Amino acid sequence: MPKDLVRKSLTALILAAPLICGNAMAENLVGNAVVLRTLDKVTATTEDYTVKIGDELQYGSLTVAVKHCEKKPPEDVPETYAFLQIDDLKLDGKGDDAEKDRIFSGWMLASNPAISALDHGVYDIWVIDCKVPVAKGLR
Repeated sequence: MPKDLVRKSLTALILAAPLICGNAMAENLVGNAVVLRTLDKVTATTEDYTVKIGDELQYGSLTVAVKHCEKKPPEDVPETYAFLQIDDLKLDGKGDDAEKDRIFSGWMLASNPAISALDHGVYDIWVIDCKVPVAKGLR
């Protein structure tokens, strides 16, 4: 199945879930930061980064813009997802001009990153968690 069709189907499913299940579902918890795990395939090293919503992560030649994240409430089946836009900086070979190429824009799921994954020869990026602010009085 083509990647675009999978992404569109997944987005439609996420947006339609409240309509299908009715009011029995609790509201998703909206986060203020995303935990991303990165892999450099050349050096075989992984690192975790916490990136606030609206901020960007510079990782190698990639710029990861974190737009939104949500997670299911504790009483539901666990799921965390984030909307990311990832650009790759393409050099001209001389080090003078560089242009950004959008290589990913969409939702990434923590439980199944292969559904909507970054396709890059050197780097992999996964969503690990969505940090949700703790409500006052619930500590």
